[in-house]
Amino acid sequence: MLALLYDVHGNLPALEAVISDAEAAGADGWILGGDYALFGGWPAGTVERLRGLERARWIRGNGERWTADPDAAPDNAVVPGAVEAGRAALEPDVVADLASLPFSSLLEGMLVCHGSPLSDVRSFGPEPGDEDEELLDRASAPRVVFGHTHLPFARSGPGGVELVNPGSVGMPFDGDPRAAYALLHDDGRVEHRRVGYDHRASADRVRSLGGEWADVVARRIERAAMDV
Repeated sequence: MLALLYDVHGNLPALEAVISDAEAAGADGWILGGDYALFGGWPAGTVERLRGLERARWIRGNGERWTADPDAAPDNAVVPGAVEAGRAALEPDVVADLASLPFSSLLEGMLVCHGSPLSDVRSFGPEPGDEDEELLDRASAPRVVFGHTHLPFARSGPGGVELVNPGSVGMPFDGDPRAAYALLHDDGRVEHRRVGYDHRASADRVRSLGGEWADVVARRIERAAMDV
């Protein structure tokens, strides 16, 4: 059984809760879908914990790309400050290693990517959209697993492709602050799961880093919403 972990965002307590829940459920392998450290209160500790997982398949997200190349990141009130904090917290070789991870990975009949087969910052929505065909980018795998939007769901896409978003471990945006992930059972069934943890303490940790970006991120963790 594989655990699908996406968008941890440096939230170590949420990650620990998810790992404990997944192991108790019988998970013996891990799909790590990107955005491991950026925006969180424990960037280095989170990466270290993930590196300790056995049978883990890694890809990179936009967070790893932006941290390695700040000029490629959006210039807004949140991202540059978070990137600066992330670069200060992580060793340069860790930043480089994470940025060098593959964009996507094909595993057991499914394509694993961060945003979509087309992009690490453009992703599928919970409901069918006009861009679905473009985002699929001619991917032929029967199942595509992705994240980025922090919204857990599964639905059918173009050509009957199964689209699976496990949700965000560290910063859900669906109004439920519990950590979100999914289990891929040996029979192919996907099970979305939620795990409670002290999300307010994680928000406080980020807020203590100081700056406008940290306050915005803390509110997002507290309210489990992007628009705060």
